[in-house]
Amino acid sequence: MSETREHRIKRLRMRAMRRGIREMDLILTAWADVHLDALSDARLDLFDALLNENDQDLYAWVTGREDAPAPYAGLVAEIAQIFQKQA
Repeated sequence: MSETREHRIKRLRMRAMRRGIREMDLILTAWADVHLDALSDARLDLFDALLNENDQDLYAWVTGREDAPAPYAGLVAEIAQIFQKQA
């Protein structure tokens, strides 16, 4: 049985909340709370893939210390706006 959209969004929200680095928990949860429900299936796929990345890499991308890989660049830029508001 395939995962329903509602279940998928709940799963992604939980994954955003339960990271290894507390800073990424806060940043990703804040972004997910605002955007997750409205994402297309393709953007949900991209966010799901992003959540598989290492927290240290994600933090470096979101803070601008390193450039995000091309497939994630737009999404990371959106998430970085949350970081900039929190900083």
